[in-house]
Amino acid sequence: MRRSLNLLIALALLMGAASTFAASGRVLKVLPHFLDLKGRHTLSPSLFDRDAYQAQLRRHPEQRYGVRFDIQWQGRADAGGPLKLRVELRGMAKGDLPRTKILEQQVTARSNRSRWTGLALAGEDYKQFGDVTAWRVTLLDGDRVLSEQQSFLW
Repeated sequence: MRRSLNLLIALALLMGAASTFAASGRVLKVLPHFLDLKGRHTLSPSLFDRDAYQAQLRRHPEQRYGVRFDIQWQGRADAGGPLKLRVELRGMAKGDLPRTKILEQQVTARSNRSRWTGLALAGEDYKQFGDVTAWRVTLLDGDRVLSEQQSFLW
């Protein structure tokens, strides 16, 4: 009886240790920001100034150079391998279907601390795409979805 109890405890510990090496992660926050012609999203470090400048860029599309998605995420991959951040965008419809675009970047996570990553659609790509009407951000481990956040209109 005692031997089987020890065996069960050992199996439980091994299963718990194996699960700690599985990939995990979360998308904590997504901040879409317009970029001006110089690639800036704000004129000073103040959050109030950033919001005021973003409102100005919203009102004056001719002053925009692109849009950047600042993503706060945390995660850990299997065996320290890379994770992938994917931003899927939908724009104004031309014809029957809306325009779509996918931005991806591999990210490395060695600890479970949160970090920020920015993915931008700028320049000629932004002009051809037009205004972004909806977005979805996904944190992936290979093809497996770990976490996602999306805009209201997605």
